[in-house]
Amino acid sequence: MNYAYDIHAEKKATNLSINSDLLKKAKSYKINLSKNFEFYLNQLVKEQEEKKWKATNSKAIEAFNARVEQYGVFSDGLRSF
Repeated sequence: MNYAYDIHAEKKATNLSINSDLLKKAKSYKINLSKNFEFYLNQLVKEQEEKKWKATNSKAIEAFNARVEQYGVFSDGLRSF
């Protein structure tokens, strides 16, 4: 799995407010709240970092795409597809 954080960092206790019915059902299925929270929070952090990277690099991406549009890529004459 690709992590957006240091998986070896120490654990820190925190308080969360969760719908009581949802919590009761999760416990009835023996769902590990900490493990699943970290998994889904990691996904959200990665999505935000991807958005930030795209915004930061948007000008470079546009310039690259314009160059490819104008000049093509080195392998244009080599491809058979």
